[in-house]
Amino acid sequence: MDTKILGIDEAGRGCVIGPMVLCGVVMKKHFEPELKKIGVKDSKELTPKKRTNLISVMKNLVDEVIIIEVSPEEIDSVSLTTLEMLKMAEIIKKVSVDIVYFDAPVPPGAIGKFSRALKWNIGVSFDKTKIIGENKADKNYPVVGAASIFAKVRRDEIINQIKEEYGDFGSGYTSDKNTIIFLKEYYNKHKNFPKSIFRSKWSTLQRFYKKEPQVLV
Repeated sequence: MDTKILGIDEAGRGCVIGPMVLCGVVMKKHFEPELKKIGVKDSKELTPKKRTNLISVMKNLVDEVIIIEVSPEEIDSVSLTTLEMLKMAEIIKKVSVDIVYFDAPVPPGAIGKFSRALKWNIGVSFDKTKIIGENKADKNYPVVGAASIFAKVRRDEIINQIKEEYGDFGSGYTSDKNTIIFLKEYYNKHKNFPKSIFRSKWSTLQRFYKKEPQVLV
């Protein structure tokens, strides 16, 4: 019997604008080397065009792709690490696989605790499912790299839609000076950040409210 595997990764975890997108990719393990042959790797190492081209090829190699979009409002409501763990559990419970590989969103010393919480949340019916979490799993396991590509492409689609309405804000990461400039200009003009688009409880945006009452719309 073919071993079925699931790779899970996310895109947009550290952005202050827009959703976080998680993806689970299900496939037969013996097809995984084919992903490597076609150039699947960490999505951050690929151009947008290459990611899009890979998706059309990967669809012929994988059995199922599960996408979960997590809104800024939901991200603001709970610990991001806890939220990501719960969304991973949601993906795992949608499928039947032998092995799960996931890109761990915590430091190496905390992966064990994160994995135990993940197993508890998926329940005893998944006791026979092997779960492997690693930092940089998207580099080490092609199926996780595939998940990172699907997640990144979907998030980019959403971000482009947001930019059509709000204008160009760069990458949405606070390390991007164009994003910071946009946030300053947006706040100076509107005096608030719509919580449906911006992660309003993050410290980056809270700094703008230091001298004025916070208004969320």
